[in-house]
Formats: sequence, C-alpha cells, structure tokens
Amino acid sequence: MKIGIVGLGRVGTSVAISTLQTGIARELLLADARPGLAEGEAMDLAHGAAFYPSAAVRAAAVEDMRDCDAVVLAAGRGGRPEQSRLELLRDNAALVATLAGELRGLRGLLVVVSNPVDVLTQIATEASELPAARVIGTGTMLDTARLRQVLGRELGVEPRSVHAQIVGEHGDSEAVLWSSAAVGGRGVRRWDGWSAAREAAIAHEVRRAAYEIIERKGATNHAIGLVTAAFLRWSLRDERRVLTVSRVQDGAAGVRGVALSLPAVVGRDGATTIVVPDLDAAERDALARSAEVLHAARASLRAR
Repeated sequence: MKIGIVGLGRVGTSVAISTLQTGIARELLLADARPGLAEGEAMDLAHGAAFYPSAAVRAAAVEDMRDCDAVVLAAGRGGRPEQSRLELLRDNAALVATLAGELRGLRGLLVVVSNPVDVLTQIATEASELPAARVIGTGTMLDTARLRQVLGRELGVEPRSVHAQIVGEHGDSEAVLWSSAAVGGRGVRRWDGWSAAREAAIAHEVRRAAYEIIERKGATNHAIGLVTAAFLRWSLRDERRVLTVSRVQDGAAGVRGVALSLPAVVGRDGATTIVVPDLDAAERDALARSAEVLHAARASLRAR
C-alpha cells in the first residue's frame, strides 16, 4: 500500500512510525511545509528499516500523493493547556482546506487527524470534492480507546474485553453510550459497585485526558499515532471493522450535514455504512447537542 502523511509535527511522526510498524505501508510518503523536515524524517525512518516490515520511505510533495491508497492530514497547530479543540478551528481550517484542495482526485482515503477533527473533516470533504465516505476523521476512536482503558482498570479486566463507545464530537460535547457498555455480555451498569457518581467520574476523566496530557508534556501524540496506524491497517486490508470514526453524516441518528462520530463499517472504500447504535433518551439528547455544537462551529467560519 502507498500511504502519504502531511504534517510532521509530533502527531505526524508518531503516525509515521506506528504505520511502519504495522507493515501495511510498502511506500510511505512524507510532506511538510518545511521540506527539509520531511526529508530529515524520511532519512531517519529509513535508517531503521531493519526493524520494521519492508517499506520505502521518502519525502514528497502533497500533489504527488494523489495516487496513494490513503493520505493522512496531520498538519496544523496543536492545542495549548486548557484550550479546547474547537478553539484551534480558526488557525487550522484554512490550512486543511488548502491541503485537501491539492488532493482533489485522490485515489484512496483521506484521513483527517488534525484538530478540531470533526469540523476539519467536513472542511476537507468540501475542499477535496471526494465522496463523504472516503474523507474520514479519526473522530472518537481515541476517546473510545481511553474509555475502554479506564473501564478495564476500574473493573479489573483487559481493555479489549470492554465493549463501550463514545460518539459525537471528539471534544467536550462527546457522548458516552453507557446504556450499551458491557463486559462479557453483562452491562457495566449491572456490575457490583456501579453508580451514577462512578459513571460521571469516568466520563470526566476521559473527557479531560487530552488536557491532562498537554499540561504535562505539551501534546498528545503516541496514542493517536497508534489509533491512526490501526485505522489504516484495518481499512486498507478491507477488514470491515466497525469503528467510531467521523464523517459528514447524511441523516444517521437524525444527524445531517455535519461531521461527527458514529459507529461505521470501514473498508477500502471508506466509512460506507453507518451502524446507528441503540440510544436511550439521554444519549439521543447528548448526540443532538454535540451535533449542534459542531454545526455552530462550522457556521462560525462561514460567517467570517
């Protein structure tokens, strides 16, 4: 597979090395606004070729990535401590629109990692003129992974045995689907010692995770690198996994004309089938509020 990565800050480089370790890339193209940085990262990664599955790594221009199986957009400014993802919108929207425009005619998937990922996924869809199913944000895949890790810790089980999801915005308005969260077929709300207070504390910890990491080290990069690499492996191998990814929705769960995360069947042709989860009344309201937040954020750019 031929994979491109645009933007080689901490996130882009974590995506690059994690992708090489998966073995899905036979050719990895790197681009950055600083061409020397792209060349240096390509050289550095190539020198480690003995320690990951065979792949050629080189610097390339964005317009040379149109024949890739997937291109990852990781360009843009990262968040500061206590700055919400939506506060990054003004700085990163124009950049993503320009890059997505350069990728019109892309053969494969356009994967958006830059924040705020949901609004930028919508902007990338519009600017690239690609079908909505093929412009995919990593969305709440990371939030869902964080939720499963915390639940695994709290319940004393391996996180991969936890079945729980977060939908909506990758950000402060995200919605935890507690009504369907389960371990071994048993709903977490039926586990001994469960309470509404414990539920609220876990949701708060997950929502605050990025802020806590940024306060300590300045950025979140390793986990999203692993998430993105796993997404590339599963989608490009056409494994048809159900993942909580962001795409412009067309009526699923009552959401239309905005990009946010819902479970979707993902393969080489993109996030083609939305699997609308069973939602209780509180979860439906939370998802609707999340959609409203994202609608307003996108509208704020059009009003400028």
